[in-house]
Amino acid sequence: MKPESNTGPVAWMAGNPVAANLLMGLFLVGGIISILFIVKKEFFPEISRDTVTVKVVYPGASPEEIEKGIVLSIEESIRAVDGVKEIRSTAAEGYASVVTELHSNIDQPKAYQDIKSEVDRITTFPEGAERPVVTLDVFRREVMSIAIYGDADRRSLFNLAEMLRDHFLADPEISQIDLSGTSDLEISVEVPVENLRRYGLTIPEVASLISSTSVEIPAGSIKTTSREILVRMMERREYGDEFGNIPVVTGPEGSRVLLRDIAVISDGFEDTDRFAWFDGKPAVMLNVYRVGNETPISVSDAVKKMIGEIHDTLPEGISMKVLDDRADTYRQRMSLLARNGILGIILVILLLGAFLEMRLAFWVMMGIPVSFLAAAMIMPALGLSLNMMTMFAFIVALGIVVDDAIVVGENIYHRHQEGMSFMDAAVSGTREVTIPVSFSILTNIAAFIPLALLPGTTGKILWMLPMIVISAFTFSWIESVFILPAHLAHVSEKPRRGFVNKFLHERQQKFSRWFVSSVKKYYGPFIRTALAHRYFVIAVAVSLLALTLAYVQSGRMGFEIFPQVESDYAFAFARLPYGTAVANTEEVTRKLVGAAMEVVAESGRPELSEGIFADIGKSGGHTTEIRVFLASPEIRGKIMSTQQFVDRWRDKVGRIPGVEALSFLSDRGGPGGGASLDVELRHRDMEVLRNASAELAANLGTIARVFDVEDGFQPGKEQLDFTITPEGQSLGLTSSEVARRLRGFYEGTEALRQQRGRNEIKVKVRLPREQRGS
Repeated sequence: MKPESNTGPVAWMAGNPVAANLLMGLFLVGGIISILFIVKKEFFPEISRDTVTVKVVYPGASPEEIEKGIVLSIEESIRAVDGVKEIRSTAAEGYASVVTELHSNIDQPKAYQDIKSEVDRITTFPEGAERPVVTLDVFRREVMSIAIYGDADRRSLFNLAEMLRDHFLADPEISQIDLSGTSDLEISVEVPVENLRRYGLTIPEVASLISSTSVEIPAGSIKTTSREILVRMMERREYGDEFGNIPVVTGPEGSRVLLRDIAVISDGFEDTDRFAWFDGKPAVMLNVYRVGNETPISVSDAVKKMIGEIHDTLPEGISMKVLDDRADTYRQRMSLLARNGILGIILVILLLGAFLEMRLAFWVMMGIPVSFLAAAMIMPALGLSLNMMTMFAFIVALGIVVDDAIVVGENIYHRHQEGMSFMDAAVSGTREVTIPVSFSILTNIAAFIPLALLPGTTGKILWMLPMIVISAFTFSWIESVFILPAHLAHVSEKPRRGFVNKFLHERQQKFSRWFVSSVKKYYGPFIRTALAHRYFVIAVAVSLLALTLAYVQSGRMGFEIFPQVESDYAFAFARLPYGTAVANTEEVTRKLVGAAMEVVAESGRPELSEGIFADIGKSGGHTTEIRVFLASPEIRGKIMSTQQFVDRWRDKVGRIPGVEALSFLSDRGGPGGGASLDVELRHRDMEVLRNASAELAANLGTIARVFDVEDGFQPGKEQLDFTITPEGQSLGLTSSEVARRLRGFYEGTEALRQQRGRNEIKVKVRLPREQRGS
């Protein structure tokens, strides 16, 4: 057969193998360098949620007061900010939360600054409300949790956790660790009523005195002829004992009454019902995060190494345990990608080697690493990291990316079999299929483009998948059209030498000739028969399509954006009425933990559970969260799944009297997790909303296979309402003054808020607990 003209880019690359090898080397070396040193490694992609949250704490206020005094003011101030899509607010006991959803195509940092500026300009917040905290919400990249537990008091556990955190942070591979399962630090100054009356003091006056005497401020500088000396007031106090020396009352003769003389000063925790258990013992949780260019594996390895070093130095009765290590899942996904890649390479070599030729199979196989490493090379430019989503994208592309190289390589082999030299066959065979291969690649790319156009947070997550797949397809096209022909064009025409090479080549050629003859003998007549009866074939195809559409429309095939992926822990949340004594919350927690332990015991496999962590008071003393950490999927799969554990746990618990909301989850925290259905009701009248939500929740609860239904309404505590009588008005009393005095007596007055080490600490003046109701 006469070869075509050896001009054009394909012929030039085929005739210049150095250029092809340089291009292939660039893809391979660039991809390896990018993966090892440049591409960020993380468990879940670092994305923003397109939301800005404003939180305001208002101690002692009811939800109605929060709504009228705080929520409505914030909503009105930020409603006109450019880029605001929707505002969702929550008014609860003692705090307000306003979540602003932004349009996805706006400048988020600018919108955040605009919202913060508008909130900072609000001057109508009630007296006693703390300053608003405005945050641009992002996914935090937690790597693992470490439970520190044992027979010790809360303060000892907290101090030990602080020491361990500082020890961990000394490692350069660890940059961020937070504490959970404990209240915030607080210095409590409790002044009995009789002492206040004896010296004519009030709670706000004591708080003001503490605030004014615990300062560290510059006082200018003194210039001399030789130097300049800075002057600074150094009255900052950080511990309770230091506040005891503050003079409260000074007599005319110089006598002084110190704060410790009239008050009990406790350096401890905030006066809230917040604590945690692990396996029934007091606990504090250390949550370790990945920051910057750190990888989940490097952080996990560094933490485990340090735990091994300090485990024997822990006080007697104190233990540490690593929980929810996401680096293990990250390793599993990387191992899966590597195994699939190796398996794909082996299959390509074996199948193409059997049907075509081993040398051709090798160069076609090279399309897999070349395409993938080239895609990895440009990941930093696309803003992509090596995470669970992008690794899944590589797995998706693995079965498709080498198709074009197979088509090109097979056509070059076919041309060579017809008598062309490898050079002429490479040029002619590639040109013949370039257009269909190109359109095949474009068709695959077009199929993934819609995923890149999805809006919102879901779009930000799924956007990574088409970017990786499209990049791999594009470089696969370059490799198959330009690099592959250059390698096949210079395959030696000399006959095989050596017994092994000659033996394998002869057997391969024999099998190839048998396969070609079988295609002509059996498949060819079948195709001719199908073409002769084309209307029947079309009718069968249409019938199959109709059956498929009917099956989908029948409801037998479910539809979901994200499949529900089981967590490595089972989760339960219980909410009691506001104002419930924490002892009742503890009792509910014990019941939930006990039921979980019964499920583990009934399984007959104690290794099913790695521990049970109960966090009481995370959202108030009336709430509790329980996480049952289960064994790895390899062990768990032989016993029961997380969903099966949750189902048995739910049945074992049943209904608990006095609990307003009780929910169980097996997929908390990941895509597809959370509630299956959310219904939003709107009305101006709160009473109408309350009744409508309760009725809807009751009706939904009657549907089969529907469980964990919440009406969304959380009533506040009982409330005492005060008004100023005419006699009080005649004495000059005002509502704000009475409210301030009441709040000072019942809730306490914050005197100071400052940093102590890595923690924020506040100083609060209040009555002793036993006198607050008097």
